[in-house]
Amino acid sequence: MKKRQLGANGPMVSEIGLGCMSFANFFGPTDDETSMECMQAAVDAGIDFFDTANIYGMGKSERIVGRFLKETGADVTLATKVGIVPGPPRSFNNEADYIRSELEASLERLNRDKVELYYIHRREAERPVEEVAETMGKLIEEGLIDAWGLSEVAPGTVRRAHAVTPVCAVQNEYSLWTRVPEMGLTDTCLELGIAFVAFSPVARGMFGEKSITPEQIGEKDFRHVNPRFQRPNWDYNAKAIDGFRAFCHAKGWTVAAGAIAWVLDRGANQIPIPGTRTAAHLAEWLGATQITLTDTDRAEIERLLPKGFAHGARYSYAQSLGVESYG
Repeated sequence: MKKRQLGANGPMVSEIGLGCMSFANFFGPTDDETSMECMQAAVDAGIDFFDTANIYGMGKSERIVGRFLKETGADVTLATKVGIVPGPPRSFNNEADYIRSELEASLERLNRDKVELYYIHRREAERPVEEVAETMGKLIEEGLIDAWGLSEVAPGTVRRAHAVTPVCAVQNEYSLWTRVPEMGLTDTCLELGIAFVAFSPVARGMFGEKSITPEQIGEKDFRHVNPRFQRPNWDYNAKAIDGFRAFCHAKGWTVAAGAIAWVLDRGANQIPIPGTRTAAHLAEWLGATQITLTDTDRAEIERLLPKGFAHGARYSYAQSLGVESYG
């Protein structure tokens, strides 16, 4: 697995990371042993950058990741997050004492004395981001975290925060069907030497060998209330993606590998973190590292899936709370 640098002064990590949200049943039921097998397959493939969060299953994802690390001794660069307070209604807290207490709980679940990267999962709008940057700087000084990052924020927020305590990474949904970060966020990260960590690069299962259908999505699934997975939006989206699927297959690629290769091609600071519950689905991505897009490939992909092609919002109203808008 090739490596990319996690921020200007950060470690070298696998150019594809592993998103661990799925281990907490967000995208359908799973079990711990299947999750363990998935993480082992990732490590065997050279993936050494894992991403989780305190609220994924109310600690479930962190606990299974911590168990894996303890039982296997795997050497991974680990990211987790803080800032979302589960509801209803959901709220956000970036206060220093809250961040510290949640970090301590995360470290216990993860069987770690520190994490390499700690994200503000959602920004608390009422609190100056400069104050939050100072809080994270103190955690770095104490050795509890190596670096910090922001998730789902505007370019201006990144600049303000970075001026106080340098930001290592910014995480945002980014894929062929979610390209909003191109309206200033990806450029800002590149300019400031910040890693751009792209989650959901395979569009929550749409860029699989077959697109997941609305009928396959259970009521507790994160996608159940997501407008893009509801008809008729889904029908329009699936039809467009079918063309991309045929293109990938004609090239000898899996669809997931083609979608991830597109993200990798967007810049040397881009690190996609697809998530999955199974080793089998993980295997579909791995060819992305062997794909080099040509100008002809880029033009054809743009023709098949032009910017803004997706029908429906990427989040429901409730899911969108805390996400900064810009542009």
